[in-house]
Amino acid sequence: MSDSIAVSTPIRPLGRHEVGATWVDAARPAVPGMRIAIVHEWLQTFAGSESVLEQLLLCFPSADVFAVVDFMKPEDRGFLKGRKVQTSFIQRLPAAKKLFRHYLGLMPMAIEQLDVSGYDLIISSSHAVAKGVLTGPDQIHVSYVHSPMRYIWDLQHQYLKQAGLRWGAKALYVRWLFARLRLWDVSSAQHVDHFIANSGYIARRIKKAYARDAVVIHPPVDIDGFAPRDQKDDFFLLAGRFVPYKRADLIVDSFRQQPHRRLVVVGDGPEAARVRAAAGGAPNIEFRGVVAKKELVDLMQRARAVVFAAEEDFGITMVEAQACGTPVIAYGRGGVTDIIITEDGATPTGVLFDRQEPDSVIAALETFDRLGKTMTSGACRENALRFSRSRFRNEICDLVNRVVA
Repeated sequence: MSDSIAVSTPIRPLGRHEVGATWVDAARPAVPGMRIAIVHEWLQTFAGSESVLEQLLLCFPSADVFAVVDFMKPEDRGFLKGRKVQTSFIQRLPAAKKLFRHYLGLMPMAIEQLDVSGYDLIISSSHAVAKGVLTGPDQIHVSYVHSPMRYIWDLQHQYLKQAGLRWGAKALYVRWLFARLRLWDVSSAQHVDHFIANSGYIARRIKKAYARDAVVIHPPVDIDGFAPRDQKDDFFLLAGRFVPYKRADLIVDSFRQQPHRRLVVVGDGPEAARVRAAAGGAPNIEFRGVVAKKELVDLMQRARAVVFAAEEDFGITMVEAQACGTPVIAYGRGGVTDIIITEDGATPTGVLFDRQEPDSVIAALETFDRLGKTMTSGACRENALRFSRSRFRNEICDLVNRVVA
């Protein structure tokens, strides 16, 4: 890092205070004279990584934005504040708007062609290739990692099996491509100056894949959009997209074996038929399909608990459930261990099970019954406040303060 960056363009110290468990911005950080680029993966829909980008732009309002492609709809672009996103050559390739993910093999080259040489600080928001942007010795590169590419690392075999790519010419090509991507992924990681992981689980995956340490800063969650409710109705809630790793079928099968417990299921996806088949027509399981956000929040507020069976990188929906004052019952691996306070803690906010099997889910539900009123709506809400947007902004700006200074 050059002396001119360290001396003449520091980020002004934030100054902050706590209100309960909520971090409150006391001052917006300023970066006078420092040129900042934020490199995002791709822009198509507004989801978790775009929420991170939104908060980064609030921290660094003068930053320019780069991405592999930008096909975000006009109605979803408000958080960009009219910025023109600088994209790669993949933006102009045939059928890129619908099939840009099919150009995965070209993305390492595409991200390296984005010219950020005129910037002092580069912040990448990466779950695939964004961290591979090329930077020089007098530039600072901070990478916020949502996850290393799971499909080329620890989930490769599961991905290939689910995609029907175990044998044949196409399977051989994909295996070759993934091997090449792993080499590039490790190599590009060595050019990042500072890693941030979105959970302790992802920090361990970064260490395993790249042999690099990472600071944990949990992603921002819209806590204010989810009001708590003390009175609960007599049902459990399963909500999410029905894809294989979510294991929605496991939860449904568990409740089929417990006819005295009512389960409401919200969502859709490629595994929908399998999930419905797991219910076996049980009258205690109600499928509602895809619902509006308002109805989903209402269900979260009224449910006795929200149930999850996936191994998540973090688990924003779990935080949203806690913000509604609702306990969580979940598979105890992945980012959930950063979120849920179990009975080993002072005041539990959920129950974790240790195997993705129906009997393990059933045992967790029995533990939930035993804990009874120790899981209060207030404790769940208080726990969720640890993941607020203002806390995220303060932690990001504090970290950048340190690395710049």
